[in-house]
Amino acid sequence: MKFRNQTAVSEFLLLGLTEDPALQPLIFSLFLSMYLVTILGNLLIILAVSSDPHLHTPMYFFLANLCFTDICLSTTTVPKMLVNIQARDQSISYTGCLCQVCFVLIFTILENFLLAVMAFDRYVAICHPLRYTAIMSPHLYIFLLQFSLLISTMDALLHTLMVLRLSFCTDLEIPHFFCELAEVLQLACSDTLINNILVFVAACVFAGVPLLGIIFSYIHIVSSVLRMPSSGGKHKAFSTCGSHLSVVSLFYGTGFGVYISSAVTDSPRKTAVASVMYSVVPQMLNPFIYSLRNRDMKEALGKLIGRIAFPPRCVIGFGLHF
Repeated sequence: MKFRNQTAVSEFLLLGLTEDPALQPLIFSLFLSMYLVTILGNLLIILAVSSDPHLHTPMYFFLANLCFTDICLSTTTVPKMLVNIQARDQSISYTGCLCQVCFVLIFTILENFLLAVMAFDRYVAICHPLRYTAIMSPHLYIFLLQFSLLISTMDALLHTLMVLRLSFCTDLEIPHFFCELAEVLQLACSDTLINNILVFVAACVFAGVPLLGIIFSYIHIVSSVLRMPSSGGKHKAFSTCGSHLSVVSLFYGTGFGVYISSAVTDSPRKTAVASVMYSVVPQMLNPFIYSLRNRDMKEALGKLIGRIAFPPRCVIGFGLHF
């Protein structure tokens, strides 16, 4: 195979989900609809949390940031795919590809940390309710968000800088609809052992540790709830965790599903189709999960939509209403 130095690489080719021209309009319409639903749903959650004083709590603070992360993650990948389908051009620049790799890593790792921090918040609220306000102070939850963002950014930049040292072959086709780190590494002609070790270690630390934190939190939550004397208290405690558990199951379940599918199939195109389940679908469904399973969020969304649909009338002059 011919080598091409990384400085000479001008672009990669994103092969997408299918090469069938007849399916491209359907895929474009489907992904455009999913993207718009993702943006609108998550934006409504953010506006509802920011506009309702009753939701100015650590749990909803983290939820609003999770929604913002979902918007950013979808915006990193889907618009480029839509542009390529519309322009019938599969190319993405070398710089653009590395930017996609970097931002996908940032927002994916950040989502891991946010889900773990939200589990910790529920653990404190249920297991230590009298100390909740003292423990989950504004200083702590803002620090947890900043620390999560810092770690996510540092890890993503490290992976991206490690890709910069690689040389690539003449075959620059990525069987995916966005630049995923694992797919980019497979195109390299130079030794990727250090990169692969780094990916493995980062996956264990930045996916495994948050998942263990979530499991640890819910073991203590379940143990504490089962000791509650009243069934009403148990129902209320479980209802506050139901939405979060659903989102966690969706996020990690689809992630493990993609990993298993890539291990059992030799078709990169099938793996790309499966990856839609973790890179697009969870971000679209999260707002529905929280709005349908959370009474406070339902009420806040109802008030927000009411204010948007029926804005308050202005009072001008001598008490005249317009």
